[in-house]
Amino acid sequence: MSSVTDLEAQRKGGSRQMGAASYNCDVVIGFKGAVMKHAILGAGAIGGLIGTVLSSLGEDITVVVRADKLASYPAELTLERPSGLLTAPAKAVTTLTESIDVLWIATKTYQLLSALEAVQVLPACIVPLLNGVDHVVALRARYGNERVVPGTIAVEAESAAPGRFIQRSPVVRLNLATSGEPLLGTIVGRLGNLGFACRFIPNEQTLLWGKLCFLGPFALVTTASGMSVGEVLADDTWRPELSSAIAEACAVANASGAEIDAAQIQAVFENSPPGMRSSMQKDVAAGRQPELDAIAGPIVRGADHHGIEVSATAKLIAAIRLKSVAA
Repeated sequence: MSSVTDLEAQRKGGSRQMGAASYNCDVVIGFKGAVMKHAILGAGAIGGLIGTVLSSLGEDITVVVRADKLASYPAELTLERPSGLLTAPAKAVTTLTESIDVLWIATKTYQLLSALEAVQVLPACIVPLLNGVDHVVALRARYGNERVVPGTIAVEAESAAPGRFIQRSPVVRLNLATSGEPLLGTIVGRLGNLGFACRFIPNEQTLLWGKLCFLGPFALVTTASGMSVGEVLADDTWRPELSSAIAEACAVANASGAEIDAAQIQAVFENSPPGMRSSMQKDVAAGRQPELDAIAGPIVRGADHHGIEVSATAKLIAAIRLKSVAA
């Protein structure tokens, strides 16, 4: 299976070079609150959540789905939130051929390469909400630096059925690179009315690693232990493992140009809902492929590059691989 890091290699190899692709290159700038056309690539929990809330605000939403899902895909998206039910219209397609203003990418990282084959236009703005950090370089190599606005999202959400999604956590934390503020500032501001906590962050390394320094330890420890966050924090064996994983991730992040405070990451865990479980944990339990390379890979590769010891992280990775094989 191809990984996100294969994007640039295949691009250079000629399988999908920008010069050879048939793209519709209509570029739109300067909206100032006007309705924009958004497309969602990756119609799972995160993509569905983003699509539903944007549509509820009056934005034009197109969801890219697999061919076998198109006929039965609903004309309305539904999001169950702690504050109530949200329903909004959306169009479903298998291939994106009409001009769009913003492409939100919410696929699993290992699905990115194949998913992009459905995108036959060149969006004005591309916002990847994938886990990890490697996908940003790969997308910019394919679409150009200025079009790609890195983003991160933190929320516990699930896909209940095609077009139906569940938001478990009360707050959605959406962070975007400052480069996207001129285009996305108005709509992001309106998301605050729907329980979003949004920020534009100037340092892209801080943006990306800020999430990974939480997500990496969170996913690794909950998956290896089989416990929720609250159970991990109450356990004399697993709590130190979590603290070590946080320290290692933050050390690699800061060596990579980010500005992350390990104590602040630890505090986030202390204030997290005790029953919270990671998507990786749920994937392994269900026998699905986990995003182990996207989430843990940058920590390990960064540690090797900068000469930083990450023995706790490596131990957790090994434990998860054993669990995945057993599943």
